Amino acid sequence: MSDAPGTPLLIALAGAVAPHALPVFLLVLLAAVVAGGLACGGLQRRRAALAADAEPRPPRLVLSLALGFAAIVAAAALFTWIAERATPTHTLGRADQALADGIAATLPWAALRAFSLLTHFGDRAVLIAIGVGVAVWLLWRRHTGLALGWMLALGGNALLNPTLKRLFERARPVHEHGLAFEESYSFPSGHSSGAMVVYGMALYLALQLLPPRWHAPAVMATIALILTTACSRIFLQVHFASDVVAGLLSGGTWLAVCIASLGWARRRNAHATRR
Repeated sequence: MSDAPGTPLLIALAGAVAPHALPVFLLVLLAAVVAGGLACGGLQRRRAALAADAEPRPPRLVLSLALGFAAIVAAAALFTWIAERATPTHTLGRADQALADGIAATLPWAALRAFSLLTHFGDRAVLIAIGVGVAVWLLWRRHTGLALGWMLALGGNALLNPTLKRLFERARPVHEHGLAFEESYSFPSGHSSGAMVVYGMALYLALQLLPPRWHAPAVMATIALILTTACSRIFLQVHFASDVVAGLLSGGTWLAVCIASLGWARRRNAHATRR
């Protein structure tokens, strides 16, 4: 896509980024992983400083709920905005196509092959195997509440994503490399939402069950896994970029609801036990 006068900025930006998509992805991935590790360390220090509080203070609890609600509303609004504009006649849809065309023309074959392997972390069969394995392990260790939350989170997303796909019925990008084939609709990305929910919930379990020294590595590994799985769909040209963003948003929103519900239930149970 050229930068000729009259070309919308988003389309021109997509065309300019496409030849450099791989180094941009690697830089973003590195920044996100490092930021996640640092944030985890900061939160651990803050939690240690507040460890004396037996119960959340009402003002802090209200603020947390308000911020969580605002985040969910913002994610839903952004998802709606993307859904309304991810069509061939809108600027966002044309930018999607410009990015896909640029990646198809410039991405090295070795990188394409690597992404064709990495993308399997988001395959349905892989996620189902992880889901069953973790559920069995949690039940064996008698973490019944966590097992129920895990199964509900994964089951809910398994219903949500296909429902959204059928609602929007967006066609996938066309590609010729032969390394990946998909027949379902494109919007939102199932690999992205599935990776967000499954690996995000696995991180939540790790933070609950593993010693603190493993928390930062778990956060960093999870960020790398989710971002790589999601972005592999763009590099393989089986999804548009907006499909992937929407998949991360829908999966992230559902993940937030599930984690908040589990946290609330665990606090109630702990309070009832103390009483």
